[in-house]
Formats: sequence, structure tokens, C-alpha cells
Amino acid sequence: MATSQVSSVASRANYEPIIGLEVHVQLLTRTKLFCSCSTRFGDPPNSHVCPVCLGHPGALPVLNRKAIEFAVLAALALNCEIQQTSIFARKNYFYPDLPKGYQISQYDKPLAAHGHIELATKTPASSTAVEPALPRQAGLAPARRKKIGITRVHLEEDAGKSLHEDFPGATVNTAIDLNRAGVPLVEVVSEPDLASPDEAYEFLTRLKEIILYTGVSDCNMEEGSLRCDANISVRRRGQKQFGTKTEIKNVNSFRFIREALEFEIDRQIEVLESGSKISQETRLYNPTQRRTYGMRSKEEAHDYRYFPEPDLLPLVIDPAWQSAIAAQLPELPEARRARLVAEYGITEYDAGVLTSTRSLAEQFEEAARNAKNPKRVANLVQSELMGRLKSNNRSIDQSPISMAGVAFSSDLVEAGVITGKMLKDLYDLCFVRHEDFPGVYESQKPRQITDVAALERLVDQVLAANPEQREQYRLGKRNLLGFFVGQVMKASNGQANPQLVNELLTRKLHQ
Repeated sequence: MATSQVSSVASRANYEPIIGLEVHVQLLTRTKLFCSCSTRFGDPPNSHVCPVCLGHPGALPVLNRKAIEFAVLAALALNCEIQQTSIFARKNYFYPDLPKGYQISQYDKPLAAHGHIELATKTPASSTAVEPALPRQAGLAPARRKKIGITRVHLEEDAGKSLHEDFPGATVNTAIDLNRAGVPLVEVVSEPDLASPDEAYEFLTRLKEIILYTGVSDCNMEEGSLRCDANISVRRRGQKQFGTKTEIKNVNSFRFIREALEFEIDRQIEVLESGSKISQETRLYNPTQRRTYGMRSKEEAHDYRYFPEPDLLPLVIDPAWQSAIAAQLPELPEARRARLVAEYGITEYDAGVLTSTRSLAEQFEEAARNAKNPKRVANLVQSELMGRLKSNNRSIDQSPISMAGVAFSSDLVEAGVITGKMLKDLYDLCFVRHEDFPGVYESQKPRQITDVAALERLVDQVLAANPEQREQYRLGKRNLLGFFVGQVMKASNGQANPQLVNELLTRKLHQ
């Protein structure tokens, strides 16, 4: 390691980062937050606008009831307390794609507060934020749980979008599309509890997973349905006071957020070690250069001149309405994982994979309930189905093999009707033909060879063709049994019953 690298590592060991995230999630409503314009993505610019979202004088906002219900559902899923009364406020600032000159948001009285997300973390056990260890998985360090606080969840409208492109015949290369102006968002603001870029990445992954389970957003980062700003500061270890923070904006992937935080930690430490001070500012991340750079000085809350929105009454979520919304809350990922482990006897790792999306979890459970061996179903989904889906760039909902087909194939293997090799070949054929497993199986009707006399002939042929390996086995090289089994399976085109083949080979090799 170079001397400069050693110095950098040593300096970083003397500091600790303090990270908080602000995540904007677009709600999956058909219309905007304060008007009836469509929220459909990808339509021609400025085709979904009206006097309300264009900010025309005299146009009055009307609150979208579905957006409120979605926001409450998201907040409940994040363990937040719903405030019975919340207030909309005007957040005043100028930006070319903000036609009113202010954004309707919530400030001192948000919709919800005091939530949390629980993470598996590598934070040292000495940290006060870390709770008792969970069961250890084979080959992995013991996982620990850490609660990351959520300060608030509030509703607000989105701004429009500036398009920086080459427009034919234009003397300037920026245009404004206001289709997105007024689209409903929830902003999820974390406490500054994140202690590393990896924890920030894990928090975002868990947040996205929870939001997708609730169905209130599609979280499509390419379409801007999920956006994240990160606040980061560093301080010397043991110091109580926070350092001066910078904000990293407009990062469009979780991986880039982690990279940006890594760079910013090193940059801030270098500034402090040189005797200079950190400037409170907003910075952007360049993924090509893998570095952040200054955009503007960071605003404070008073710069926005918040005041209550005069055209909207306070939002009241009475207990009856909150209960009705809470009844729509699905079983969330962590609870579902624990139940799958308990009910179906699968590992924690398997449960994590099989609950990565709500659709996959529901389909797996349908198959597991109908199969003779749920563990085999879990193995087939991961080892045979998901690998093929990934290589074909398909989601679970685009699979030619249904979960009923997976359960059917699992039962055939369990009953000894087909071998693992036959199953692999049939799965390949399903993807080639775009047909479900039962239909392909019926058309092919492969059968295991269980006739002892027929298998004995194959075993004798293999032993006769490999005298050298046979002699080595007799001299003590017992691992050659697998070689002989493979040769018999090959000679039978994968149709021989493996258990019978093992028994016959063992008997004959010891004669």
C-alpha cells in the first residue's frame, strides 16, 4: 500500500461520518395532488397541465383523497405515528420549472413522524444503536439489528422538469416540461443515524422494498418515482457536536449514492486535516469521475419563508379513517420472512430471496402450500427458475413456468418420477417454447429407468469400460464412486434412478 493510502486510511479511522437521507417517493395516483391532471409518465411535454398546476391567478388547489390514503399507508408501514392534524405550507423559492414561485409542502406540522426502519448492520457491538445479535448464517459474520429513525413523512407536490437538450432552430438549449408539476410525493426524512455508505445503501434498499410491498409507488428511479438526497458530515471520534454538513442532490441510483458518500467522506476529512473548514453547500455527483462538486450554497429553512397555505384547510386524519387505511396494510417483508422460516422450514437466506418482491413471495407461498416438500420448491425457485429468468432478462411475472408448474415439477422429483437432470432439461425447454412445465412434461413424458436389470447392464458396461478407475477404487480411492455414477447417468441420458445406480455400483465395486 502506498504511503498516501496508508495516511488516508489512518485519517479516516480518526473520524466518523454522520449521514441522513431525504427520499422523495412519487405516489401511484392517477391524478395530481391538487388537480385532476393525469400523472401518466412519458406523454408529450406540457400535455397534462391546467390553471391549477400552472399557477394561474385565482386557481385553487383541491386535495387528492387517494394521495392522502397512500401517504398514510406508507407512513404506517414505516412505523410512524400519524398526526391527527397536519398543515400544508408554502415553500417559497424560484426555479424555472416551479410556475407558482412556491411549492405546496408540509413543514412544522407534517403528516407523520417518529418512525423507523430496522437494518442488518456491521456496526461494532460497542455502538449504542446496535441491538442483540441475530442467528448467524453459515459462512457469514453474525448479523446485528439497528433501528434507523425516521424524523418525518410528509406530503408535497413535485416541481416540473428542465430539459437540457439540443432543440432544432433554438438559440437556447433548455426547455420546461410541466407534466410533473403537481404530481404527489411523500418525502421520507431519516434521522442522522446512518454510520456508513453501506448502511445508507441498506436503508434505501429496505425503504424501497417496504414501499413496493404497500403498492403506493412503483419506485421507478429511471422515471423519477424515487429520488434521494443525502446529508453528510464528519466529526472526530468521541466528539459530540456534529460537523458542518453538505447535501448531495440528484443522484439517480443507490450504487451512485454509496459512491458519492464514500467520496464526500474522504473529501471532508482531507479538508479538515488540512486545517480548513467545510462549507455548508449543495453538491452534485459525477459518476464518470466518481467525485462530487459544488452546486450552490446550502439553504436554511428560513430561506424558504414557510407559511401556512391559505387556500387549504388543515388536513385531519380521524381515528376511523386511519383504521380503515391501516386495514389495507399488507404483511410486510420482515414479518413475512420470519413466518416463512417458521411455517415452511426454509432458511433465513432463502426467505430473504423469496420475499424480495411481494409478487414473488405470494407466488412462492401458493406453490409451497400445494407441494409435498416446500424446501424443494424454495430450492427450485432459486436454483432453476430465477437463474433462467435473470439470463433471459425477465421478471417473475414474465416467467413461462408458473409457481403451480414449479410445485408440479417438485413433486415429480420428490416421487422419483424424474431426475434432477431431466428437470433441468424440461425447464430449458419451457423457456425455449414459452410454455408452462406441466404441458412440456406431458409432451415429453420422460421417465426414470427403475428397472434393475436394465440398470445393471448399464453399470456393467461402465465398469468394463473403465478398468483403471475400477482398480483405483478398490485400492481405496472411494471418491471415484461419483465418477462411475456420472458415467452411468450419461449412458442413460440422465434417466437412470440415481439411488438404484449408487446401490448397484457400490455392490459391484465391492464384489
